[in-house]
Amino acid sequence: MRYGHGLVLGKFYPPHAGHHHLVRTAQDQCERLTVLVCASSVESVPLADRVAWMREAHPEAEVVGAVDDVPVDLRDPAVWDAHMAIFRAAVPDRVDAVFTSEEYGGELARRFGAAEVCVDPGRTLFPVSGTAVRKDPAGSWDFLGPAVRAALTRRVVVLGAESTGTTTLSRALAGHYRRRGGVWARTGWVAEYGRQYSEEKLAALRAADPAAGWADVVFRSEEFPVIARRQDEDEERAARLGSPVLFCDTDSFATGIWHERYLGSRNREVEEVAARRPRDLYLLTDHEGVPFEDDGLRDGPQLRPWMTGRFREELTRTGRRFLVVRGGREERLAAAVAAVDALLAEGRRFADPLPERR
Repeated sequence: MRYGHGLVLGKFYPPHAGHHHLVRTAQDQCERLTVLVCASSVESVPLADRVAWMREAHPEAEVVGAVDDVPVDLRDPAVWDAHMAIFRAAVPDRVDAVFTSEEYGGELARRFGAAEVCVDPGRTLFPVSGTAVRKDPAGSWDFLGPAVRAALTRRVVVLGAESTGTTTLSRALAGHYRRRGGVWARTGWVAEYGRQYSEEKLAALRAADPAAGWADVVFRSEEFPVIARRQDEDEERAARLGSPVLFCDTDSFATGIWHERYLGSRNREVEEVAARRPRDLYLLTDHEGVPFEDDGLRDGPQLRPWMTGRFREELTRTGRRFLVVRGGREERLAAAVAAVDALLAEGRRFADPLPERR
């Protein structure tokens, strides 16, 4: 049977494969479909994020959101009336069918004057729930869509002065976690876009003057926001595709220090870019005991102590979580792995939804 207007209602806290199957099933049976995302104020994932995630996953549905702080009591008609007032305000049009996998689906459909369509109530097709995802995101990773993965991925950034082993360490970390197998085999690594940008800048200069060298390259302030935004875009793309942890060889926060290194001042636009996405852990590679290697894009061995100090100062000032890694390669890798494992062991903290009265 085909319906005119269908409704799917849920918390989507966060959305998972079972939710998406429910929506796709409803879309196949309706001329048009509304997805109503309901969130309470006590929950830790903003309503706007959940609405955006569902809109991305189901662009053909109309996805709307509502804040619902009414207690949950399926046996109390007055409580039902309060919930329905919220639902009706968000979805004022006539509803012909309510699609659900929940026990309250029959009463919800009755109150909308609509047919009830049960979809996989035993969750046999997709054995996952919002509770399971909140408890163990990594264990439910394959049931999550790209946008949710990006939001839940632990982002670890390796940064430091020139020739202090940031690329070596970040690559080694990604390889270490990939070897754990399973979901971790997809662990991503994000390259430093600033280096690619520098290589292209030098190549363009040499196209005009084959004798040009790195000392002839001049940076303008407006180039750094471009680098910062591209760095963030590369990071976001990798987070959508990878495992529960992502390793980055620098980030947009570090771009601000590089602006200071080359131009002697801060760049507000770069700082605004860096503030949009929090990272979970920074690993600062110390310059002590690391020989300086000139690879054709470096010219500041004397600036390494200053840069290490500035990274530490800004990480501290802005309240970012960080660890300074020292020693040889194996020692640094071991310290970094221990710090990342500790981060992962903390898990993601989700606030409990409003409890159901029984």
